[in-house]
Amino acid sequence: MIEFAFGNSTRFRAVRTLLLGLAFTWLSLATPLHAQGLSGLDKGDAPLEINAEDGIEWRRDEQTYVARGNARAARGELEVFADVMIASYKETAKSNTDIYRIDVHGDVRIVTPNEVVYGEDGVYDVENGILVLTGDNLKLTSGPDVLTARDSLEYWEGKQLAVARGNAVAIREDKRIRGDVLTAHFEQDAKEKLELHRVDAFGNVEVATQQEFARADKGQYFVKREVARLVGNVKVTRCGNQMNGNEAEVNLATGVSRMLAGDGGPVNVLVVPGSVDKGKDGC
Repeated sequence: MIEFAFGNSTRFRAVRTLLLGLAFTWLSLATPLHAQGLSGLDKGDAPLEINAEDGIEWRRDEQTYVARGNARAARGELEVFADVMIASYKETAKSNTDIYRIDVHGDVRIVTPNEVVYGEDGVYDVENGILVLTGDNLKLTSGPDVLTARDSLEYWEGKQLAVARGNAVAIREDKRIRGDVLTAHFEQDAKEKLELHRVDAFGNVEVATQQEFARADKGQYFVKREVARLVGNVKVTRCGNQMNGNEAEVNLATGVSRMLAGDGGPVNVLVVPGSVDKGKDGC
């Protein structure tokens, strides 16, 4: 089964949990007492530690805290690494500090027991629950799953939505889906845990296995069914033969593809003389 790198119920949710923990830690640093002791801060269910080789600055006029030099924030098995971490805060009506934004710059890594996310820069909008990673070499790895993007990797907590933008590619073993934008939709299961339900692909969509290659303007991949629905200028190629139409359904589990007439006109098939399907092992 192809399981896109957005992954199971813990992916990205674990990343968001760590950054929320980081936000609470910066809130703890808002008083001089806590600012003197940066490790072992106990917030929530587990202690949280922040350290940086070049120290941590409190810029009162700018209302920021800055950790520099191989900065690391960790709570339990979740870790964030960056050259620089910046927390921006504002004063509330009750004279408390409220962290609303966390920026990370330079060699950013977000690590959980099962996933590693890479980027050059990142922004976590605490108030709106939006995480955005940008820069070169954007990548999320989780076991055999790999997700890459050119422009950004995002997670929108309120919408339970993850987005990869710019030549986005999700790969598992010999299966791949590509698009200008890949959007992953999560739903709660019976135990109220988030799980990946559907991946939408937009712009220059490609779906590929060892036996098949399909192109379309847009598509949807239904995770549990392992079925991709493709729409717009669809071309499905297998063993040198090609089907063309406006709509198709590709079953990545069985290798069966169906071209549907839909509203886009007739379906046509190009059969290459001498081409033979040798079965599941290829052509």
